[in-house]
Amino acid sequence: MTELIGKSVRGRLPYTPIHRRPALKLPNNARVAVWTIVNVENWSPTAAMPRAVLPPPMGQPLLPDVPNWAWHEYGMRVGYWRFIETLGSRNLKATFALNGSVCELYPEACQAARDAGWDFMGHGFVQKPMHRVEDQKAAITDTIAAIKKFTGKPPRGWESPGLTETDETLDFLAEAGIEYVADWVLDEQPITLKTRHRDIVSVPYTVEINDVVISAVQQQPSDEILRRGRDHFDRLYLDGAKAPRVMAISIHPYLTGVPHRIKYLEMLYDYILGHEGVVMWTGAEILDWYRSQVPA
Repeated sequence: MTELIGKSVRGRLPYTPIHRRPALKLPNNARVAVWTIVNVENWSPTAAMPRAVLPPPMGQPLLPDVPNWAWHEYGMRVGYWRFIETLGSRNLKATFALNGSVCELYPEACQAARDAGWDFMGHGFVQKPMHRVEDQKAAITDTIAAIKKFTGKPPRGWESPGLTETDETLDFLAEAGIEYVADWVLDEQPITLKTRHRDIVSVPYTVEINDVVISAVQQQPSDEILRRGRDHFDRLYLDGAKAPRVMAISIHPYLTGVPHRIKYLEMLYDYILGHEGVVMWTGAEILDWYRSQVPA
């Protein structure tokens, strides 16, 4: 009999309320660690698009889907470079979540991220749910190899396309040497997840301050990332006086990189940077801090 699908999930971690944990401390008693995730993907024009801004004519899906493919491609040609400028002008480093195939498709974008000192994070080999990947282990291995070839070192973190995992994904990632994941959106502090091989850390990611949710799914006004992000930060800053919190800001070039949204991302950063007691880190820096407090 096939093992029950999803049975592994609860066994990966204990239920531990945030107010009943050993105390964590950020440097200089900071309250919030903020990390930015820039997602760069390979949308193949030979297949259906992962997301669409225009419905197909007369409701019939067509290939190639040029308008929706071009919607994403605009982000790589224009929107991404606004991120480079916005983050660089504020001396901020992002975590660069990229499909492994992006290293060959968009080498200039990868070079700009490498030159900026961004933390490269695996994001699948192509933009496809892990449930539909024929060989997960090969896709993980190929992604790690592509990033290592481009940067000189393997990625330490992983974000699955669409945050998708099967019961085996976490075990495959740990076996391949991945140290932290962003798929488990269930906490405001890092937590330890069990695998068949060794523990792996979940660094708090977000489906709230995430432009796929805000702009593509919920279709909120252009300034929603500022309004929601500011309110989100304010509460974490308040709660962080008792126990430090992690805030993620997840952005995509074809969404927040467009002219009518980019200024609201800039305003959000400037608002956060106007507070003391905040560290602006990458996923790897959050991992290292957590491991210094909670050894493997």
